[in-house]
Amino acid sequence: MLLPAVAAPPRQRGRALQAALREAVRSGRLPAGTRLPASRELAADLGVSRGLVTEAYEQLTAESYLRAGRGAGTWVGGSVRPSAGSARDLSPRVPGARVDFRPGTPDLSLFPRSAWAAAHRAALDRLPHSALGYPDPRGLPELRVALASLLARRRGVVADPERVVVCSGVAQATTLLGFVLRAQGAASVGVEDPGSPEHASLFASAGLTAVPLPLDGEGLALAPLLRSGVRAVVTTPAHQFPTGIAYSAERRGALLDWARDTSGVIMEDDYDGDFRYDRAPVGALQGLDPEHVVYTGSVSKSLAPGLRLGWLIAPAAMTDEIVARKRTMDLGNPSLDQAVLADFVTGGGYDRQLRRCQRAYRERRDALTEALAGHFPGTEVSGIAAGLHIIARLPERYGPQTDFLRRAAGAGIALRPLTSYAAGGAQDHDDRTVPLMLGYAHLAPAVITRGVRLLADAVRA
Repeated sequence: MLLPAVAAPPRQRGRALQAALREAVRSGRLPAGTRLPASRELAADLGVSRGLVTEAYEQLTAESYLRAGRGAGTWVGGSVRPSAGSARDLSPRVPGARVDFRPGTPDLSLFPRSAWAAAHRAALDRLPHSALGYPDPRGLPELRVALASLLARRRGVVADPERVVVCSGVAQATTLLGFVLRAQGAASVGVEDPGSPEHASLFASAGLTAVPLPLDGEGLALAPLLRSGVRAVVTTPAHQFPTGIAYSAERRGALLDWARDTSGVIMEDDYDGDFRYDRAPVGALQGLDPEHVVYTGSVSKSLAPGLRLGWLIAPAAMTDEIVARKRTMDLGNPSLDQAVLADFVTGGGYDRQLRRCQRAYRERRDALTEALAGHFPGTEVSGIAAGLHIIARLPERYGPQTDFLRRAAGAGIALRPLTSYAAGGAQDHDDRTVPLMLGYAHLAPAVITRGVRLLADAVRA
């Protein structure tokens, strides 16, 4: 196990020997309690100088890999545990699924690799050395300016670059807001029911209790909100997750009135606001009252969630506290990634990517609705023509839901029922019907058609 170290160039031989010994202890090939040869013997066996072996023993003893005593020789220490040798992948996937209709994932094959690589090279070339130091925790000024312009133009957001905070996606934005609310004395926050389960868990990590608030046909129901006593609430008004409705103009206005009357805060999760297929998307709620709405968004649906790039636009009264919390959380997002996104936005690449995704996702939505109409006649597709998923309510003859889901899983079709997004997994429907939340953005039209056919065959078997 040490012979490769001897083959290293002379000036690197000492470090190579230390690394080989270190790895042998870590891996367990040299178990704790093993006595090593005397330095003179090992040097003769390896054909190296005794001083090189002595230096390696001394270095690893200082690091606690080895232990030595006067006249007692050198031994492998007992404080080092062997490394596992492998790493698990805990990313959310369904092993063995033939077709995965679970929602929330864009088509990662649409990621603009060439354009992103060019922007990466350009950013490396132009960035001064100082830009690679600790960044402004709010984000690079050039990216905040670019995002402010982009969001004002595309989403109607009132965006002062000084109040834009670059985050590791909406998840971190939610957690930042949760910590600030908790520091201000809040104990709970309202969340949509049904809604994203991530909101509740993220606020819980900040010490806040999530209070489920029901929806009606126009958005968050007002009477339960008023009775709840919460002073902060999370909404997805442009395209409610998961039901797919858009908040009505009246309900948007009523929510803002509630926030003004109670000195409350509305967090707007604009997770897929750019993807509307039948008309121009509704502007962000934040544009109507930037002092009572915390606006959040990311590139997770437009580029890739693995980039972990998002943003938060805070009311003036909360900006300093949010920035201070961001600083203590991670000292800011990676400067190079921010510079690349800034160039991608200002150079027009982001707008081109959005147009490309819009065309592809509109085609896939049409393919899914047509396949459902052909294989599951009578299916009702609800929600606006937007986003990356649909709500499909299959007729009673395809129920009960439990049997339907069992047959789908047996055929290798991964599904998420709408009821799984309700608080506590509660069901708000007759079990004879089958309300499904079907994601389509990550699937090619041919795969969508095949998946629906396989599902129909499994249910009818």
